[in-house]
Amino acid sequence: MEKYVDGFLIPLPADKLEQYREMATLAGTVWKEHGALEYYECIGDALEVEGTVSFEQAAAAAPGETVIFAWIVYASREERDRINAAVMADPRMQPMMSAEAPPFDCKRMAYGGFRTLVTL
Repeated sequence: MEKYVDGFLIPLPADKLEQYREMATLAGTVWKEHGALEYYECIGDALEVEGTVSFEQAAAAAPGETVIFAWIVYASREERDRINAAVMADPRMQPMMSAEAPPFDCKRMAYGGFRTLVTL
């Protein structure tokens, strides 16, 4: 069954990891309560693989930054659109929306929606 996935690649200052973890935990709770099927936030561990573009390069991570690779799974694109609208309207998300709140530069975050190609 095809699902829909929102994906994120975020350069994060290493000293803001705990602040990000708290924010992501709340965000994940909100997304799941509104109907997301799965929610993942992962921190870079083995990012340098010879012969490939590293996630650090792809995220344009600067010295002192690590990389967050995250994704949210939905039943469909229509469900994603409905859920994201509900999440953005949820009052618990409002403090995270202010320009001062995020522990990372939102303009450097890569984001996109993806249809599943292979599911095993």
